[in-house]
Amino acid sequence: MSQSHRSEEALANAPVGPLMFRLALPAVAAQLINMLYNIVDRIYIGHIPEVGRTALTGLGVTFPILMLISAFTAFAGMGGAPLASIRLGAGDREGAEKILGNSTTLLLIMAALLTAVFTAVKEPVLMAFGASEDTIGYALDYISIYLMGTVFVQLALGLNAYITAQGQALVAMCSVLIGAVLNILLDPLFIFVFDMGVRGAATATIISQGVSACWVVGFLCSPRSGLRIRRKNMRLEGKVIGSIAALGVAPFIMQSTESLVTVVLNSGLQFYGGDLYVATVTVMQSVMQMVVMPVQGVTQGVQPIMSYNYGAKNYRRVREVFRLLLRTTLTVTVTSFLIVILFPRPLALIFNDNRELVELVGRVMPIFFGGIWAFGAQMACQSAFMAMGQAKTSLFLALLRKVILLVPLAIILPMITQNVMGIYVAEPVADILASATTLTLFLRKRRTLLPQEEQKLN
Repeated sequence: MSQSHRSEEALANAPVGPLMFRLALPAVAAQLINMLYNIVDRIYIGHIPEVGRTALTGLGVTFPILMLISAFTAFAGMGGAPLASIRLGAGDREGAEKILGNSTTLLLIMAALLTAVFTAVKEPVLMAFGASEDTIGYALDYISIYLMGTVFVQLALGLNAYITAQGQALVAMCSVLIGAVLNILLDPLFIFVFDMGVRGAATATIISQGVSACWVVGFLCSPRSGLRIRRKNMRLEGKVIGSIAALGVAPFIMQSTESLVTVVLNSGLQFYGGDLYVATVTVMQSVMQMVVMPVQGVTQGVQPIMSYNYGAKNYRRVREVFRLLLRTTLTVTVTSFLIVILFPRPLALIFNDNRELVELVGRVMPIFFGGIWAFGAQMACQSAFMAMGQAKTSLFLALLRKVILLVPLAIILPMITQNVMGIYVAEPVADILASATTLTLFLRKRRTLLPQEEQKLN
């Protein structure tokens, strides 16, 4: 039996606890490693002598563009990968490969469009995103180079989901590990040795993403992969693209609205506080990534188990996986909440040693992270809806936390209080309300989606 067939057999029959651990651990590692692309850049840039704080703020202003590019990878990758898993569970390998082929073409088209559009409008967009006269130069230096590697980002991140979808999480982890380690090695070389500053950080990133992209595409074209990229499947078909889009719009909105949130936070903090307050968001979003990405790794690692067994109508196994997933995500977010509350200043010092910035972050971070403990429930339920192909519900939940709750609160609260602290308070209020709503919705829908009477497996 080939490795790909053994992986699929494990999705159907292996004990849930060990299987979740085996799939989630590489996925968590992959997310943590992927996080290093941005985190390492910020750490090195934040410690550039004399200009570190200003350069770090400039880099933070580019974050909405980076998240929009990442959102398009999620549209094709996370929109199609669960569907491919469901097809595999139903025994339709040809249909799964057609989804992969269409996703590949879609990623290439989006990469070309994103590069052209953002290159043309980058300066006014960055100014609208919260840049100032002091920080715009650093922001432009970084994004101008980063955009040249958009196609690598699209292929590396978008197609890696299809490796995870077939249960080969260790291979998926290696594809991210290769690029991240290379980025860590190249960053100090380009930033300090070659004295390229933020341009060096961007150069190191796109080189590293290019190597990751080659690894991912090479694997998906090889006999080692259970799903293979084949030229005949790369011709776009309306029905296939429609199914990818229906499910992909939810993760797309989840990630693209992160850009909207950053823009609202940056512009509000610039208006009510200034560059120093904008810098706090750069630091706190970096810490937020350190919390959220491991949880995303767990949900991504577990998602193929739920999708495969949902396609095979093994609902008991899906319910068992979800219960364990919920306990795991809540454990991570509650633990993270306690760490942030107890050690905000040491966390700030990772990214910058400016006394004013560290002190301000130390005051506002416990407020900003006040609802993160509940976020594990939303992540688990959102992942379950995605795994079962529930496009409309996933779309609503993607809109709920950020668009329906957080953005209006971040605008209204500081207007009412005439105080910058209202912006920081908006985050925990949105987290708690969204998590409670999501969990309630899942509990109401689970009897319909996961009936007790199960169809016997062959």
